[in-house]
Amino acid sequence: MKEMDCVEVIVEKERYTQDGVHKGMQGWICHPESIDGTWLVNFPQYGEKNDIAEIPVLEKDLMLLPDGMDARVNERIKAEFEG
Repeated sequence: MKEMDCVEVIVEKERYTQDGVHKGMQGWICHPESIDGTWLVNFPQYGEKNDIAEIPVLEKDLMLLPDGMDARVNERIKAEFEG
């Protein structure tokens, strides 16, 4: 993995959910280096809305999305947990 890669969280973990990030959410790696096996990942919402979070995620908890990401997925998942 590398900076600007699109990724998806493949596990549900408290360390991510406390920041509003849940299994299935998609983001992009926003730092050029992995630190202690984690990547800094930004999880946007669609359009001009504020990002959901920008948090370190373990590489083993990520799946590379070679065809890019869709921030609308994040909004659907977020709505499930807020509703």
